[in-house]
Amino acid sequence: MKLGILAHTYGKLPAAELARKVAEEGFASVQLALLKAIGDIDCSPGRLSPGLANHIAETFDREGVRIAVLGCYIDPVHPDPDVRRSEIVRFKEHLRLARDFGCGMVATETGSIRTYAESHPSNFEEQGWSVLRQTVSELAEEAEKWGAKLAMEPVAGHTLHSLGHFRRLLEEVPSSTIGLLFDACNLLNEERLSKQDELIREAFDTLADRMVLIHAKDLDFGEGGHFAGSGRPRLDRPIGGGLLNKELLYRLLKAHKPHIDISLEGVTASEAKPAADTLRRLYAEA
Repeated sequence: MKLGILAHTYGKLPAAELARKVAEEGFASVQLALLKAIGDIDCSPGRLSPGLANHIAETFDREGVRIAVLGCYIDPVHPDPDVRRSEIVRFKEHLRLARDFGCGMVATETGSIRTYAESHPSNFEEQGWSVLRQTVSELAEEAEKWGAKLAMEPVAGHTLHSLGHFRRLLEEVPSSTIGLLFDACNLLNEERLSKQDELIREAFDTLADRMVLIHAKDLDFGEGGHFAGSGRPRLDRPIGGGLLNKELLYRLLKAHKPHIDISLEGVTASEAKPAADTLRRLYAEA
């Protein structure tokens, strides 16, 4: 089991201090969002270089921590073309340098499904999809040049909001660089919760070959974590006490994707180590 964590769980720290903290907590890797996690180096757009990437990678490597994936969470469907272009440029910079950081993946989500609800009320979902397809096509072309992968994370309520939409994306942008960042909790809302076993099985039956990273957390709905009513917001929880069918998820994960990178989410700094211990136990028992 290759267990890592979002580096910025511990806040924005000097790279060496952050690497030591991650290692002390027992994690083997990180998902590294540079602007959120690195406090002593200017990682703003245009400032990155192979040398800077090597320096950060070596800093983590000295502590026995690998950078599994770069987090560069942009809005690929932003309605302002200038803002969207700036986001695309930033993501491309990460793709070009991913290998210099010692990893081969850059991760993002895909923006709200309702981005174009006001400007295109009768077909806002398809308008957003069209923009997403254009953006992903451009990013995939860049990724192919640099031997990197796009780790795309579907989320309920986002433009890429289901496994079916992920398969559609693969059909419309037929690039081998597109990988699935699978977070079962992010695909669940109250309506889908009762069918979560079907959703989890579908992911492994139809998309296991595209899975490149797993996010690990748990979920509840509404205040106090009670599941009642409809349309209540999802609440991220540390792995263990929530509504996710963890036994099924980790049993299928062990069978289909051994040694895939798993990144712990949904925790504060103080919750991280206990949650990791719980996750290791659940994984071993699955």
